Parts: sequence; structure tokens; C-alpha cells
Amino acid sequence: MNMTPARLFDLTGKVALVTGGSSGIGRMATEGLMAAGAKVLIASRKGDACVAVAEELNALGLPGTVEGFAGDVSTQEGVDALVAEVKTRTDHLNILMNNAGRTWGAPLGEFPWDGWDKINALNVTGMFQLTQALLPLLEAGARDADPARVVNTGSVMGTVPKGGGAYSYAVSKGAVHHMTAILANDLAERGITVNAIAPGPFPSKMTAFALTDQDQAGRTADRVPLGRLGQPSDIAAALQYLCGPGGAYVTGAILPLSGGINVHSPGSLFAE
Repeated sequence: MNMTPARLFDLTGKVALVTGGSSGIGRMATEGLMAAGAKVLIASRKGDACVAVAEELNALGLPGTVEGFAGDVSTQEGVDALVAEVKTRTDHLNILMNNAGRTWGAPLGEFPWDGWDKINALNVTGMFQLTQALLPLLEAGARDADPARVVNTGSVMGTVPKGGGAYSYAVSKGAVHHMTAILANDLAERGITVNAIAPGPFPSKMTAFALTDQDQAGRTADRVPLGRLGQPSDIAAALQYLCGPGGAYVTGAILPLSGGINVHSPGSLFAE
């Protein structure tokens, strides 16, 4: 393998699909994949938004390109339609980023049934069903010593109990982490790696409720051991590593992108 730094993260000629790619972490990932040379397909329920974001990102002059279209991963019919659309655009996938997701918050004792079912239908069931349906395209994109890559978006809230009322979201992300390990075990022999990222607080539509102004964002950043919110470059670099030649030997990993929240344990058990 060419060991130059640029080569280790090079995605020239790779084809990627990013669900939920028009905003937040999905958009950050898309830009990172494009910067490394990939052709990226982005899909979300708001197809117009994906088209608009694709135009914006293509205008940046990055080495890669992006195409945007509608895709809903919350139902079997939506998954089937998305897979059919992807097949009109490519006969293989080198990268699948399962990023589409939603959240729901309510106090304990008032959390509704729908707030559990709807979150898990998209965050867990939809993620699994889409991955399963795209296996033939991923296998077609796999090469010796260069496996196809699946990257699932988990969350630090799937690792530590800091959900703040987002009970179904936190549990769904814990399920995503375990599903990542199961699929990594099952798909290694088919030339496909499966990893997850576990982000902490990043500015996005999903976290807008907690980052409404600069003061609130600052207070949230103060709760992160490293003292800041996540940045687009943190997501971009993680995707370039997991999907590039340098990450070809990594599977079943849950990569924490949370500034230390995942291991934060204040104080000592023992008196000084």
C-alpha cells in the first residue's frame, strides 16, 4: 500500500450513499467524502433539500461530486423505493453511511408509545433493512484488501446514560452500536466492514433545541471534557479514515466523537 498520508485517506472513484445527507452530520460527512474524491449520493425525506444541498456542495469545487434525491428509510416501502433509485444511478456501492434518524424527548412518566415506535422504526429497523437490501451493491463494490464500508451513525447517548429525556433515541443508538458489532461479524467474510461513529453535541437541526443561542451553546460546550462542540472537520476526518485505505482493517468499532463525554467520570471513588 502507498503509505503517503494523502493516499491513506483517498476516496477517488468511490461511490457512497449517505442517508439523511442534506443537513447536520450527514452533510458534514458528505462534504468530507467529496473532499477525498468520492461520488456521493444523498437522500432524505425532503428530496428538494437534497437537490439544493447537492448544488451548493458541487459549487465548492471539491474533487468529488454529489447527487441529491428523495429517500425515506422509515418504512419497508420507502427502503424499497430508495434502493430502486440508487440502482438507477450506480451498479455498486463502496460506502454506505446510515445516518438518517430522528429524536423525541419527553419527561419520564409522560413518554408516549409513538415516541418509542417512530424513533426505533427509523433509527434501528430502517437502518438494518436498508443495509440488508444494499448488500448486493456493497458486495459488488468490495475488492481484495479494499472492503466495502458501512458506517452507522450512533451517538454518545447510546454509550452513556446522558439522554436528557430522549429515552427512545438513546436506546435506539445503543441498538445501533450492537447492530454494528453483529453485522461486522457477519459481513467480514463478504468483504464488508461495518463501523459506527458515536457523536456528542454537534450543531444540527436535531440539536437546535439545546443550542438555541450562543450562551446556551457555550454552556453545552462547557459540559464537554474537551470544552467545545463538535466541528464539521471532526466528522469529515472520521469518515475519510473509516472509508479510506487507512481504515481497511477496522471493523466492529464504535468511534467516539464526543470530546471525552464517553469516558467522563468525575471525581474519585477514594477519599484523598
